[in-house]
Amino acid sequence: MAYEMKSFDDFKVGDKNSFTKTITETDVILFAGISGDFNPLHMNEEYAKTTVFKSRICHGMLVESLFGPAGAPFFGGASVYMGHTQKFKAPTRMGDTITAYVEVAEKIEEKKILKVHNYAVNQDGTIVIDGEATVKILK
Repeated sequence: MAYEMKSFDDFKVGDKNSFTKTITETDVILFAGISGDFNPLHMNEEYAKTTVFKSRICHGMLVESLFGPAGAPFFGGASVYMGHTQKFKAPTRMGDTITAYVEVAEKIEEKKILKVHNYAVNQDGTIVIDGEATVKILK
């Protein structure tokens, strides 16, 4: 996929993009292998039944990774992701359909930095992750 080389002036407060994916059992297993996170809360249904969640939940970082395909093509090839803060507000379970949003919340002209509201919702409209990110536009 070719990414546009967007300039700082191409963005305005309120601009937004999203990416939607249904999280599967395979996604969780592959993410555990890639990340090395085999917490039984994600991998062992019998254990997870004994927790406050009552069943397995997806890795928070797996769900958070959906901000990548929401943001990367939106911000373009002349952008650098500088950091973020996120709060996990509700669990995501296998079979949930998550939509991750990135929305320009503020522009810092002198530094060509965008402050971005990142949030993800499940198929019921429940916010599962809420936070902010900083993106530098190089052009």
